[in-house]
Amino acid sequence: MRAAVLHETGQDKLDVRDDVEAVGMGPGRVRVKLHATGVCHSDLSAMTGVLPQPAPFVPGHEGAGEVVEVGDGVSSVAVGDRVIICWAPPCGVCNYCRGGQSNLCLAGFMNAGNQNFTFGGTPSYGFTGTGTFAEEVVVAAPCAVKVADDVPYEIAALIGCGVTTGVGAVFNSARIEPGASCAVIGAGGVGIAVIQGLRAAGAAEIVAIDPAESKHVWAKKFGATHAITPDQAADAKRDLTAGQGFDYVFEVVGKSFTARSAYELTRRGGDVIIVGAGAMDDNVSFNMFELFFDQKRIIGSIYGGGDIVSEYARITKLWRAGRLDLEAMITHRLTLANINDAFDLMKSGESIRTIVSL
Repeated sequence: MRAAVLHETGQDKLDVRDDVEAVGMGPGRVRVKLHATGVCHSDLSAMTGVLPQPAPFVPGHEGAGEVVEVGDGVSSVAVGDRVIICWAPPCGVCNYCRGGQSNLCLAGFMNAGNQNFTFGGTPSYGFTGTGTFAEEVVVAAPCAVKVADDVPYEIAALIGCGVTTGVGAVFNSARIEPGASCAVIGAGGVGIAVIQGLRAAGAAEIVAIDPAESKHVWAKKFGATHAITPDQAADAKRDLTAGQGFDYVFEVVGKSFTARSAYELTRRGGDVIIVGAGAMDDNVSFNMFELFFDQKRIIGSIYGGGDIVSEYARITKLWRAGRLDLEAMITHRLTLANINDAFDLMKSGESIRTIVSL
């Protein structure tokens, strides 16, 4: 089958090959014929080494497809089911899963070091134990979450990561109240999902902050009331909040300097929500007095900050009701043969989300 392989961490181009095989089929596992995958910035972060992932590996973790084979003991899905690929599958029995925070379950992260593919006799991994830049993938059954047949594969793929991460951060991590003043640092795919979530939740001010002015038009289309560059942020804080700061500030970049900026834009007693996935050696500094005196809450938000499967269902309902415009988030459509072009579009800021058909 065809798949895109990164041979060594740090390479900037993927090798699209026709001799890749998805391996590991057996009890408790399913084989999925993938139909669509989104190209997420986390894939690039894994390729560059910002996020840890053994190589060689097939990137991709935001996918959807059809179940074509089920192993013994699998009852959650059947052949023919339409599924979202869940890159952090809940085990269902740990304290996090039982407490409604299945996004914190560590079972799925253990899959990152498992062999998912082989090509030319070389074992290969799948990013986060999935690897959706491939025509087929074999995953543990909890990684394949059934979705209704009326959800197009493209939409299901977006729900698999970026939309759940952004919208879930609003509803689960921040739990904003209607009328809140909010700022979002980073207007890429996940940032746009945050903006849509804020609009659906009834935020009064939604300020999108991004250095790429081309993204400002998108941000306003999806619900931002203001769109500015970072050097305009201090003025926006002064003009929109009388200098006090925003109730909620979402950092959706994954850099220490943007996390620090988010803190400074937040009012005393407000919430800073860290959504961006950053590097382990990128440290941010706070002094002990400001942490005490400002009483700001710094909240990490991974994969939507709550129960993953429930969030998939909520987002699907909001999409059906027209409260989330997921179709318009897809700015480009490519084939796997052109996967490297998708990363060029991302780096240049020309795309919100590129969907690759498989």
